Amino acid sequence: MNSSSSSSSSPADRRLSILSRHLARTIDRDQGITISASPTSSVFADVLRAPEDPILGVTVAYNKDPSPVKLNLGVGAYRTEEGKPLVLSVVREAEKQLVNDCSRVKEYLPIVGLADFNKLSAKLILGADSPAILGNLVATVQCLSGTGSLRVGAEFLARHYYQHTIYIPNPTWGNHVKIFNLAGLTVKTYRYYDPLTRGLNIQGLLDDLGSAPSGAIVLLHACAHNPTGVDPTLEQWEQIRKMIRSKSLLPFFDSAYQGFASGSLEQDAQSVRMFAGDGGECFIAQSYAKNMGLYGERVGALSIVCRTADVATRVESQLKLVIRPMYSSPPIHGASIVSTILKDRNLYQQWTLELKVMAGRIITMRKHLFDALRARETPGDWNHIIKQIGMFTFTGLNTKQVAFMTREYHIYMTFDGRISMAGLSSRTVPHLADAIHAAVTTVV
Repeated sequence: MNSSSSSSSSPADRRLSILSRHLARTIDRDQGITISASPTSSVFADVLRAPEDPILGVTVAYNKDPSPVKLNLGVGAYRTEEGKPLVLSVVREAEKQLVNDCSRVKEYLPIVGLADFNKLSAKLILGADSPAILGNLVATVQCLSGTGSLRVGAEFLARHYYQHTIYIPNPTWGNHVKIFNLAGLTVKTYRYYDPLTRGLNIQGLLDDLGSAPSGAIVLLHACAHNPTGVDPTLEQWEQIRKMIRSKSLLPFFDSAYQGFASGSLEQDAQSVRMFAGDGGECFIAQSYAKNMGLYGERVGALSIVCRTADVATRVESQLKLVIRPMYSSPPIHGASIVSTILKDRNLYQQWTLELKVMAGRIITMRKHLFDALRARETPGDWNHIIKQIGMFTFTGLNTKQVAFMTREYHIYMTFDGRISMAGLSSRTVPHLADAIHAAVTTVV
């Protein structure tokens, strides 16, 4: 089958074609006929080329562009003022300590991961004085960053929870739908972003959760909502909490930016602590990719707050059965870095200072971009740029305007107009402001 016919045929036709070739080869072998290999004889000949990931594909396109003024605002990773990746000084120090510790070995970790890492991660997000921590109500397992933590939690829910429907915000991080669907959950959405105000649609959110069936799972971004940068106020979080508890819904927090959003670890954990402190149960997926810059180390944790210590122990035992056939046990190096920093008072203090610098630079970039657009008298209200928080800003630019900026100004971002503020610098803000101004005045 040639490429043009395979792309237009149905999946059933392609499966039938593959089965026919297998049967033909089986008959040939039974009759003693030798089959000569050829480039077209692959059993995977009908496999279609998959599209690029909508987020990671931005970087692929950026790398192919030879322009000296190209700018990548799609990458979800922190960059310095010089546009370079950053390894935190505190991470370098922790690694030195680990390398110089001759007692360390490379044995497998337990299925649940590094014990110190799990204990310290739960305390970081819930607070050392949390009743859930003090009462041993939390089951925590080390996972493969935030994505792996979400997937392990989703698998556990698919096996052990009576409700298999999860409500996620519209919009949300592009990988959420795939993670929960592949785990066997049914994904529905609740209203979150209001494109008119470029803020939170709190009434739509509450109405949709109020209409959800009792016991449904609800995904919540702990802070720095991705992709919009729009977070509820504490008063709105309280409204959300009351609605979720009144409907006996199960909250599942995705905490990818603790400390990285506001610069305060305590402030960015407030939403989670509101739910963990009311006596109800909840799930929390943590990532250390952003706040410690450990992107490639894949360091994360899943914590499940239970009603009793006995239930937490049984939940942990079942989490082991999820993890064992999935990846057996997590990697040791990244978790060792995190636990070294969290348990050392001086390193912890150094980390909080570096966090404030990163968060502060992003906030400064927001102000610079807002000022640049106002100086150009760019049509529209751009206050949302300084009102939103975290790594990303939902600009409000449409698909055609994004395409225009890529084509004419070599600026790369996701099609929905989301840009990474961490990818900006004082040097590149004017170029971006010029591009946005041209896009909104040229492309309707």
